Amino acid sequence: MTQDDRAKPAGAHPVILQRSSYAEHLRITEILRKETVGGILLLVAAALAILWANSPFSESYFAIRDFEFGYEPWHLKLSVGTWASDGLLAVFFFLTGLELKREFVAGDLRRLSRAIVPVAAAFGGVLVPALIYTAVNLSSPETLRGWAIPTATDIAFALAVLAVISSHLPGALRVFLLTLAVVDDLIAIAIIAFFYSEDVSLVFLLWMLLPLGLFALLAQRRPKFFGSTTRGPWLVLLPLGVATWALMHASGVHATVAGVLLGFCVPVLRRSEGRPLLPRPNKPGLAEVLEHRFRPLSTGFAVPVFAFFSAGVAIGGAEGFASALTDPVLIGVVLGLVLGKPIGVLLTTFVVTRTTKADLDPGLSWWDLLGVGILAGVGFTVSLLVNDLSFGAGSEHDDHAKVAILTASLLAALLASVVLRLRNKHYRRIEEEEKVDTDADGVPDVFENRAD
Repeated sequence: MTQDDRAKPAGAHPVILQRSSYAEHLRITEILRKETVGGILLLVAAALAILWANSPFSESYFAIRDFEFGYEPWHLKLSVGTWASDGLLAVFFFLTGLELKREFVAGDLRRLSRAIVPVAAAFGGVLVPALIYTAVNLSSPETLRGWAIPTATDIAFALAVLAVISSHLPGALRVFLLTLAVVDDLIAIAIIAFFYSEDVSLVFLLWMLLPLGLFALLAQRRPKFFGSTTRGPWLVLLPLGVATWALMHASGVHATVAGVLLGFCVPVLRRSEGRPLLPRPNKPGLAEVLEHRFRPLSTGFAVPVFAFFSAGVAIGGAEGFASALTDPVLIGVVLGLVLGKPIGVLLTTFVVTRTTKADLDPGLSWWDLLGVGILAGVGFTVSLLVNDLSFGAGSEHDDHAKVAILTASLLAALLASVVLRLRNKHYRRIEEEEKVDTDADGVPDVFENRAD
């Protein structure tokens, strides 16, 4: 029986989205700080790409993006844009794998009562946008291939918006959004692996298991060595990771899937001599060590470079934008991200609370979840990746979908900012009241219905 169970009165309903532990709060706060910088760099890179692609020098942008280099016999002669999406994004998804594994092994979400809501919300936030896109494009078979474009949530962009406006929002909302976005990306990777992989070679897949297995063996057997030395991961684990990535790419399965698999191979808990594996806050495991080392590379370089070469689209002025508005791809993507995401997140959360007879934490409101659901509609990085896989870079539908992704992400960010800023003011007012209304011993009173 856990401490939460002992504190729960007999017959009481389980509480979902309750406050996270202090250690988890500190970790989420640290991630928010890093992702704020990454989100800003992401926006700057995308803005520069759009400006360059629509400037008099646009030909130079597309010439650089489409320039090919690499070793052809290894199926690695790729364009600069493909290197960015297949190669650099593997770093991003490696961190996604690390974060997801840590959440379910050592984070607050290792308990089913905490994990079920954000995981279910992530599936709802994928299913509803996909259904909306499919309904819009049902009479246009050639565009149905893009059904997965509005299903993704961009972690860096969404967390950056939340970090800017969430000075007083409950920490449980941050955990909820982070977990939803991570699981969302995992679902997107599964979709890419199963629906957007062509001419899969079983031979290359089997060869890929060799460096992947060796990577897992070394990471599991020598976590202290790789965690205490700087050169070890670069000289030993990185070459094995590159080999896994190259063989995955040659197999026909999208190479970013290799990043997630490699992340899953890294141990989360720190091993103590003669003791079981336990989460030790002051002694981070190898997953946390590698996350700290590689996150700056991902947020500061890999994702912004990908955004720069993927977001560039020649809009064609007012006339080009008007023609894009009639494309069912644009309509489906915008409706899927702006409406489908919050509907899917809220509907799934409501169903879970009713079917499990669970209650929201007294410190939260459905208005909070609405704001987070809208913010989940910020689909940028993975949406752009799925778009390129759906229609091919440079095609008309690909360009229109990019306009839709950028437009929908901006709308979702603005609408979420309005809702969450109002909620932020609400919680700030409560904190001010708690500071004033205290007992003689200085202990704040408890407001049970403060989220109403």
